[in-house]
Amino acid sequence: MTKMIVVCTGDPGARFDRDYYANDHFKLAMACWEEYGLQSVEAFFPYSEARNWKSIGIYTFSSTQGVYDALKSPKIQQVMDDVKNFTDAPVVLRSLFTEF
Repeated sequence: MTKMIVVCTGDPGARFDRDYYANDHFKLAMACWEEYGLQSVEAFFPYSEARNWKSIGIYTFSSTQGVYDALKSPKIQQVMDDVKNFTDAPVVLRSLFTEF
């Protein structure tokens, strides 16, 4: 099992629609990436004055290769095009975590 962590950051004025992200965007991601092993998605909304983190999304895939395949798939554009519907945060960071 591999977890892709997606962090959105921005200044205090950056727009971020938590409800849309956790409901609509996650449904779209599941629809697009389930065939690549996406098993579940979770949202966390931290408080941090110093870093201005807007969200942490955890996308759990059945394998590391599934993450890479999803990110290279034709459906990646559909998922990325949806980002403007929930945020104008300028930075999106991705990282992989695997069990050890």
